This record gives sequence, C-alpha cells and structure tokens, in this order.
Amino acid sequence: MESEQALESEAEQGERLGWWHHSHPTFAGITGFFAGMLFVTALPGAFAGLLRLLLDYETAEKLFPFVLLALALPIAMLVKRKTRRFAQFMFVGMVVTALVVLGVASLVLYFMVDA
Repeated sequence: MESEQALESEAEQGERLGWWHHSHPTFAGITGFFAGMLFVTALPGAFAGLLRLLLDYETAEKLFPFVLLALALPIAMLVKRKTRRFAQFMFVGMVVTALVVLGVASLVLYFMVDA
C-alpha cells in the first residue's frame, strides 16, 4: 500500500515539475529567444576572452573568426523536429539582438560624428 502511494506521489510530483518543458506552448519560444540573445552577446565575448587568456594577442586575433563555427549548433537544431521550434526562436532572438545592437551603435556613432 505504501509503495503504491509513493509511486503515485512521485508521479504527481513529476507531472507538477515537468509541465513547463513538456507541454507548455511558450516555453520553447521564450527560452529560444533568450538563448539567441545570449548567443549573439555572450558567446563571442567569452570566446575572445578565452582565446586572449590562453594565447598571445596576434594568435587570438587570427583565431577569433572561428567563433562563426558556433552557428553550426542552431543550424543543426533546425534539422531535428523536436528542437526545430526552439531553434527558430533562437534565430529570431539572434537577429533581433543583432539589429538592436547595430541600430544603437549606428545612432551613437551618428550623434558623435555630427556633434
């Protein structure tokens, strides 16, 4: 009797804790969007910092374009059906973040040169 109750309570707890990543319709969208934002902002900076920490400046500068190889991850996620929705929103987050950064940078540059 106790084992049945324990199994039932574990199943209820698993359902309660597992709802957000199994069936919630906005989970993939929100997490994908913010993962894309982090992918555009934090990944190149972390890669540059790691290269600079481990290698001299000239070598790190030559190896920095290899950060573009990281794009293989979201592209590979687009192929598999289970991760496709997440990857689509990740690309949206990447594009929106890049547009905002480029837009703000161009406005700042415009006002600095114009003034």
